Amino acid sequence: MSRTQSELHLTPLERRAAGALATVFGLRMLGLFLIMPVIAIYGRAYPDYTPLLIGLAIGAYGLTQAALQIPAGLLSDRIGRRPVIIGGLLIFAAGSMIAATADTLTGVVIGRALQGCGAIAAAILALAADVSRESQRPKVMATIGMFIGLSFALALVLGPLLAASIGLSGIFWFTAVSALLGILVLQLAVPRVQVHAAKGEVLPATNQLQALLKHPQLLRLNSGVFVLHALLTAFFIVIPEQLVTAGLAVEDHAWLYLPTLLLSFALMLPMLIRAERKRQQPLFFRVAILLLALAVVANAFFAAHWLLVAGVIVLFFTGFNFLEATLPSSLTRFAPAGNKGSASGLYATFQFLGAFVGGAFGGWIQQEFGTIGVGIFALLLLLCWFMITVGMQPPPQRASVSFKLAPLDQQRADLLLENLAAQTGVTEVHVVAAEQVVYLKVDKSTYNEDQVKLVLAPYQA
Repeated sequence: MSRTQSELHLTPLERRAAGALATVFGLRMLGLFLIMPVIAIYGRAYPDYTPLLIGLAIGAYGLTQAALQIPAGLLSDRIGRRPVIIGGLLIFAAGSMIAATADTLTGVVIGRALQGCGAIAAAILALAADVSRESQRPKVMATIGMFIGLSFALALVLGPLLAASIGLSGIFWFTAVSALLGILVLQLAVPRVQVHAAKGEVLPATNQLQALLKHPQLLRLNSGVFVLHALLTAFFIVIPEQLVTAGLAVEDHAWLYLPTLLLSFALMLPMLIRAERKRQQPLFFRVAILLLALAVVANAFFAAHWLLVAGVIVLFFTGFNFLEATLPSSLTRFAPAGNKGSASGLYATFQFLGAFVGGAFGGWIQQEFGTIGVGIFALLLLLCWFMITVGMQPPPQRASVSFKLAPLDQQRADLLLENLAAQTGVTEVHVVAAEQVVYLKVDKSTYNEDQVKLVLAPYQA
């Protein structure tokens, strides 16, 4: 039985849901990122200014986000996705208001930490899975991922422009309003549906986390995203001041970030395409790490003119964008069948924890040892990551699929597992009778979905 035309495309409902959820996620991430390119400069106006507090203001959200990422996802499975998302956005708005009204940098740090308590990523992804068919879910998730990337790029351009016109407190009021707008979009544009997604592919399960922490390839990816986001927050402790010192006015920073980001995307795309086509991901991982190291060295030891700093930004974001795009893609292909939700939850926890460590340690090092100290800190992190890539393998050319089942006893579940494991192209089978779902890892080049559906048919009636 071949797929019908409707199975190959998003339905109007799925398109609406994808756009709305991507907008909600994008608005929230925009609010987190907006202060990154400006806080190091405008933070000097607070009476308790120190580089350490600047670093904490940039990265504080990461600590609370890391702590609550997995619990919030699990809570959404108990009380529903919408209450968790709405509650998270209200908390985010409250944190933004605290930061907007703070008259000390310490108050800003507290507001940023509260922003991070609105940990809604897992709930949004789970809701996206609930409102989409399994065959179209990758498109919905890709739409959300694209909006996250766009929100970061937009923040680098908008941040300096907004700060110049409405100040730092105005940016925080802007993020509070954007969070409330996200609630409106959620309520008006995201359809209400019965939960039907396979939970193991979108939500974490606590009984899987320990085994996933020991998975050698996933551990490399988790360590990598930790280092990558530690570098990102440390980078923005020093870069804005470097640009000012090098002679570029604050209000002009936006017009430097825009072309440098576009150029870095153009340089990154050929790397991404070649790595995927030739299955040379480990090689290009190391190339990207070397690009980051070159950017760090150039910034710490040589950058003295804004054009040189612009070159540093191009080098940094060429490496950063390649890794930011490749790491989650590799993660989903290495994650065992039925464990993608848990693997993604751990990955996000490492990511946000890295953002906090980069901000906190980067700020302290900047305070004690200056820009060169931050550069050495970044180089040590990159050296550790480069060593961790030894033994890294190209991600398998596999996809994850799941199917709903009728209630099964243990004997029938075992028989189904045996029958599916014998099918061509099926590399892993995980039957979860309690969820009435079966998870498969399949080789995309040899997998025959129609044959698998014939095997499944007696177990779905």
